[in-house]
Amino acid sequence: MTILEIKSKKREILGKAVKSLRREGVIPAVVYGGNDGTTPIELNQKEFSKLFKTAGETTLIKLFVNEEKVSAKGGPASGWKNVLVHDVSRDTMTDVITHVDFYEVRMDEKITANIPLVFIGDAPAVSDLGGTLVKAMQGLEVRALPTDLPHQIEVNISQIRTFDDNILVGDIKLPKGVEILENQETSVAAVAPPRSEAEMETLSGQVEEKVEEVAVETEEKVKERSEEKTEATE
Repeated sequence: MTILEIKSKKREILGKAVKSLRREGVIPAVVYGGNDGTTPIELNQKEFSKLFKTAGETTLIKLFVNEEKVSAKGGPASGWKNVLVHDVSRDTMTDVITHVDFYEVRMDEKITANIPLVFIGDAPAVSDLGGTLVKAMQGLEVRALPTDLPHQIEVNISQIRTFDDNILVGDIKLPKGVEILENQETSVAAVAPPRSEAEMETLSGQVEEKVEEVAVETEEKVKERSEEKTEATE
């Protein structure tokens, strides 16, 4: 398993004052868990953004925390922490990362995580029969040691040959040491048959009726606003 690394330093600036850090290209962050409790840190914006594209929230990260204070031996009280990204906040306008929560993990203890599913291959029921792929799940809840945690889980849809075929949780093969916590009989993916001409006509009629209703409603509102405006000027 690939383990990514990034450096940080202990953060002294807290509260609303962290805005000054963001203007300097620094992301305020917090590390939870571990023997040190909650640790506020700061990260380089560009370095973390690049790392997060690869790591996501399911890849183990070695986080180096460089503290400014002096240890009992006279050297810097710094060290490595094994962490996972727990939560990322973004600016709603720019989508730039504004805050990160890390969770420190123990390498000898299993953890649970929701691993994203990646659908690969071509389903004959889609390519040959004209059906529509239905992805019933986007991720799987699993339990594993941090080093065994997969970054993603591949689901091969090439076995869906007819509209009766169905990929279940129990059909997915995972690496050794990874335990699925979902119901084995839960559907992951299937292919829905194409709509009949009768269904398409019914659907088209419903859409036309909805458009007409909206048009009438809009016309009535315009008339009401016009009348209100006239009354206000009298």
